[in-house]
Amino acid sequence: MQKVENGLFISVHYKGTLDDGSVFDTSEGRQPLEIKMGAGQLIPGFEAALSDMSLNQTKNFRLKPEEAYGLRDDKHMHQFARAEVPPEMDPQVGQAIALTTPDGRQVPARIAQVDDEQITVDLNHPLAGQALNFDIEVVGISPSPTQQHAGCGGGCHCDSDKSGCGCG
Repeated sequence: MQKVENGLFISVHYKGTLDDGSVFDTSEGRQPLEIKMGAGQLIPGFEAALSDMSLNQTKNFRLKPEEAYGLRDDKHMHQFARAEVPPEMDPQVGQAIALTTPDGRQVPARIAQVDDEQITVDLNHPLAGQALNFDIEVVGISPSPTQQHAGCGGGCHCDSDKSGCGCG
């Protein structure tokens, strides 16, 4: 029986829910998520849960925030003078925006507070501080990729430096 091992390409159908039962991401209606095991493409707890699973095996598990996107960190709250915002932008609380770092990388942020003088943005991942529940099924195990990827695709993933983590 085929087992999930580092270096293999694993295709998995998944459904991710929060403790209140709301779905934050799913592969339902899409092709399964395909990742290379051991390449650091997933949040750590998700990849650990996949380890040693077999083809067609299902599993339900819960990840503590520390195993997923970490705890919320007030150090990731940043304030900008309203004057720094382009005049055509109408910032609204809850709005998702992309900030550009000095080296040209795009960083996702959410506007947390707006007043006449300042804008506060939250750089924490939207799922930081939350436990994540998953229902998964391993639907493919292969020594080489079986899907054509156009970017990150679906599912939970992280860049190798953990700067770009996300689901979806």
